[in-house]
Amino acid sequence: MLNESTEKWLMIVNPNAGVKKGTKDWPKILRILRDEKVDFDFKLTANRGHATRLAAESIVKGCRNICVVGGDGTLNEVLNGVMVQPDVETSGVTLAMIPVGTGNDWCRMFDIPFDYLKAVRLLKRKQTFLQDAGKVTYYHKDDQVNRYFMNVAGMGYDALVAKKTNMLKEKGLGGPLTYMYFVFASLFQYKFIEAVIEVDGKMAFRGEIFSMNVGICKYNGGGMMQVPYAIPDDGLLDVTLIKKTSKWMVVRYARKLFDGSLVDLPMVATFKGENIRIRSTGKVFLETDGESLGHTPFTFEILPKSIRIVTGK
Repeated sequence: MLNESTEKWLMIVNPNAGVKKGTKDWPKILRILRDEKVDFDFKLTANRGHATRLAAESIVKGCRNICVVGGDGTLNEVLNGVMVQPDVETSGVTLAMIPVGTGNDWCRMFDIPFDYLKAVRLLKRKQTFLQDAGKVTYYHKDDQVNRYFMNVAGMGYDALVAKKTNMLKEKGLGGPLTYMYFVFASLFQYKFIEAVIEVDGKMAFRGEIFSMNVGICKYNGGGMMQVPYAIPDDGLLDVTLIKKTSKWMVVRYARKLFDGSLVDLPMVATFKGENIRIRSTGKVFLETDGESLGHTPFTFEILPKSIRIVTGK
């Protein structure tokens, strides 16, 4: 058995998180865990998707506490392992995080410290919260695929920037400012796409879009507050849509991405709902929790209070 005690933590460690920061900092985190007398096992991820398999397999073997030592993408993989395993209710597994990624946006929502010692002590305190999860159905080539997320999904320009950022990460390059670099560097190659958006079965928007986010939490892109109205346990998906606009306007108001005030701009619309459907004339691409995925059509649904997490709030 991997975990004979349901109190023991499994640390799923991504050595590549934070552009190899996981490799550099894991020995330090390991010492802190031992000094703080945390009862734990650990597994290192070897490739993309490995964290999903590790999480699902560990739950089958009796593990009920999983801590991600990585970034938002690793957390997303672990979440998907929790959601697809058949043995226990998803809320019966507790998820925690020691952030070593480049963005760490989910942690911002729940006051998870970036300081390793403080994060470990928070883990020991084990104050938990039931948050919503999202499920999105999309297409990869001609195949329909499902993916779960617990922070923010991005489409259109947001997905393009995430894809370029992830390509650099896969080469071991980039850093915390890489996302912001591509926000501006990719701006004039992007083409607007016409889309139809339905919220809970009712038409919400038809027209050309620049970017769109569907959020359970508020932050993505390394501290941007693109979904400022999101409440992680209200049973609703929050949508922020940036309609077709002058690209110079995007540059002018970029600072508003960080304080949530972009929603006050006339080219921005917000919606709330349990189900979101998006169709488009061309392919609109998708990322969830920073992980680049497939393309339209999309169907989003909310899974209320389905994930138990360790919170700093």
